[in-house]
Amino acid sequence: MITAKTYHQRRLRLAKMMGEGVAVIPTAPERVRNRDSHYPYRFDSYSHYLTGFGEPEAVLVVIAGKRPKSLLFCREKHPEREIWDGFRYGPAAAQAAFGFDRAYPIAKLDTILPELLANRESLFFHLGADSEWDVRAVGWLNRVREQVRSGVTAPTAIRDVRVLLDDMRLIKDEGEIALMRRAADISAAAHIRAMQATRPGASEHEIEAELLHEFRRRGAQAPAYPSIVAGGANACVLHYIANDAPLKDGDLLLIDAACELDGYAADITRTFPVNGRFTPPQKDAYQLVLAAQAAALEKVAPGNHWDEPHQAALTVLAQGGLDLGLCRGSLDEVLEKGDYKRFYMHKTGHWLGMDVHDVGDYKRKRAWRRFEPGMVLTVEPGCYIRPADDVPEHFWNIGVRIEDDVAVTDNGCEVLTHRAPKSVAEIEELLNPDIS
Repeated sequence: MITAKTYHQRRLRLAKMMGEGVAVIPTAPERVRNRDSHYPYRFDSYSHYLTGFGEPEAVLVVIAGKRPKSLLFCREKHPEREIWDGFRYGPAAAQAAFGFDRAYPIAKLDTILPELLANRESLFFHLGADSEWDVRAVGWLNRVREQVRSGVTAPTAIRDVRVLLDDMRLIKDEGEIALMRRAADISAAAHIRAMQATRPGASEHEIEAELLHEFRRRGAQAPAYPSIVAGGANACVLHYIANDAPLKDGDLLLIDAACELDGYAADITRTFPVNGRFTPPQKDAYQLVLAAQAAALEKVAPGNHWDEPHQAALTVLAQGGLDLGLCRGSLDEVLEKGDYKRFYMHKTGHWLGMDVHDVGDYKRKRAWRRFEPGMVLTVEPGCYIRPADDVPEHFWNIGVRIEDDVAVTDNGCEVLTHRAPKSVAEIEELLNPDIS
């Protein structure tokens, strides 16, 4: 659990990085699904990272300087609306519970913000992220500029607060890693449940339901992203989310699914046979991807740069493509010409955190960023073989991806999602419990 003290320390750290100025960080708005029904509410990650406050219609203001302060604007208490919609903190309770210096009703934001921006050098804001907030920010600045004859000056610089926050969020603390480890455990349990429920004749959506059941049963709030449950040829569609086809005997099932727990995401992919046994071509493709992942994991360590795991996986996959008759020529030729891209067209991972594709630069000054303890990423090589005249027919419609969540440690890395079975022996044993 991340404490109010931790959120307070993050706000102080942001203020120190700002040097001088005022940061304005709104949370996400509620979104209408249709007519008077809303999508389930999910707070903005930047706002929640600094506050832990999960209600809509909230804005954090951080004032940097010799005596930094943090203010919250939020909904007022409203007993009648709470009967319909549930508990609201209100400014007074929010200030006490979350450690803000002051809290105000959200209705006073446009009145108070110009006062806070007066005689400040910089406004730190997420300019360009939301046009409505951009208009409001311009309005605050214009209100300050109207006071120029009184000797009041307006900020002369608008700086992107996300640049500072992205670096903060990229390095996870022990509390964040613990949450992500728990999210990984829940997600792994869901994958095990889904594997055990899979059988020929079932539907992809039935298996998706098993995943969702386990997420909620174990305390996660929601899926971290739309689940991919892709049988047979559907596994060769990278972002397949229809999840409505029947599962066929002899096919593989690729599941890319994980939960979100207290604002932090997991991200797991496993691939396994619908009938519980890999065919020889399926096993060949699967073992190739597993070997590529093992090579990539060896490169996740402090000091190594971001692209090293990808290049390690790529070399294994390209050589495997040659060995299986999917590619032709020498290894150097396959890598140079990019012939492997027919079967492997994405990178080997991405940052992971509050967002499933989390914030943080991959390059600095045109050089790949180097791993540091506390970074969390996915490692997810794949092989997707669509039918083609020059591809051996026994490989057609085999799609394999194996994805784990990995935290960089002082000496190497920790695979957070290790509880999800992934060796051929583990998978076949799980899917055939009655066979010794």
